[in-house]
Amino acid sequence: MNHRIEKLGPLLQEASRKLWSRFEHRTAAHGLSAAQWRLLGQLLREGPSTQAALATLLEVEPISVSRLIDRMEQGGWLRREAHPDDRRARIVVATDKARQIGPEAKQIIEAIYDEALAGLTDADRRVFHAALLKITENLKAPDPAVGSAAPAPSPIETVK
Repeated sequence: MNHRIEKLGPLLQEASRKLWSRFEHRTAAHGLSAAQWRLLGQLLREGPSTQAALATLLEVEPISVSRLIDRMEQGGWLRREAHPDDRRARIVVATDKARQIGPEAKQIIEAIYDEALAGLTDADRRVFHAALLKITENLKAPDPAVGSAAPAPSPIETVK
């Protein structure tokens, strides 16, 4: 039995946008954007990280995450420290100010999740969560549509 869900991508995107919009509205007094909250949440959950790892997590260019970190550093939310093994790299660390706001942010997001999942039974919630995890897992694999096609020749090779 193979049922297609129409407009899955747009539905997931709209749900995510609405979650973040509501979160930003409720946390507006702190002056952080959704991207800044995502970065801060990652640091609070996982601990210090390199700028490169944060750029990958946020799916943005390293220069964009650098600017984001600049603004957050100016606001006292985080600081950069020297990397112990790579003098070119910097480690991003959450400050006490960030750690103090963490529990409040977590309560806000939990309340928003409860609102979003209102009307679903506990069993429905478990199935929904498992389905989202499976979707994410499925899409982590290499894209079969791309296959193992040979890379395009470099411009220098084509000029010969």
